[in-house]
Amino acid sequence: MCAVLNISPKTYYKYRDKEDSDYYDYLMIKEVFDESKGTYGYRRIVDGLIQKYGVVMNGKKVLRIMKKYYLMAEYIKKSKKKNKNERIEDNVKPNLLNRNFTTNAPNKVWDTDVTYLIFKASRAYLSTIIDLYDRRVISYKISKYNNNKLVTDTLNEALNKEKDVHGLIIHSDQGFQYTSYEYKAICESNGIQISMSRKGTPIDDSPIESWHSLLKKETLYNNNITSLQEYIQLVEDWILFYNTSRLKSKVKKKRKTYTKREK
Repeated sequence: MCAVLNISPKTYYKYRDKEDSDYYDYLMIKEVFDESKGTYGYRRIVDGLIQKYGVVMNGKKVLRIMKKYYLMAEYIKKSKKKNKNERIEDNVKPNLLNRNFTTNAPNKVWDTDVTYLIFKASRAYLSTIIDLYDRRVISYKISKYNNNKLVTDTLNEALNKEKDVHGLIIHSDQGFQYTSYEYKAICESNGIQISMSRKGTPIDDSPIESWHSLLKKETLYNNNITSLQEYIQLVEDWILFYNTSRLKSKVKKKRKTYTKREK
């Protein structure tokens, strides 16, 4: 199993008995599902696990995990009456910050949110994670879809860049992406504590709200944009500028590996 997942035995046994014991099985199932272009049902996933990994997994277990993480063909999703963007109340977490937005070192507290990038009748979605130590952008993703994948891709990119995150707090609102089982599993499997603003209280998440407001002011409202694609390019250029060159109102806190971590 460790060879299949490319992890050490120590890591496997450390997280095997954690709250979400399905996480590593989910990763294998998702790999087979994605390679099928999102078309396989649980029976073919069972066959795919044997062919790809040599792993025999009970069909009922595969079906349960697929339902848990909402892995199903798009035509099945559309036939479901349940709203896939529904917040999962059981996964709502308490506010661990209580508006204390300062920290004394990197990778202690991250803040994250999704915002719209709108130009005329077109729109995209920007998911961002900033470090509250120096307000630096750890990772971001832009997509035409506001879904769980946008947020989990942003988080996984951040984890690929920043290795020492055990005990870190990641703060967000109570959006459906942040209460998803996949988001919860990724955080718990990396020793990350989840913190959430109170419902209907955006001031509890003011650092990332202010950051997105600044980005829009200095991109959308400061240029004669002619298309959404041009807007997206301006946003990407501005984030690089913000991380590397933009003067901050406070004394800039430097990191030892600052330039090596730039996107």
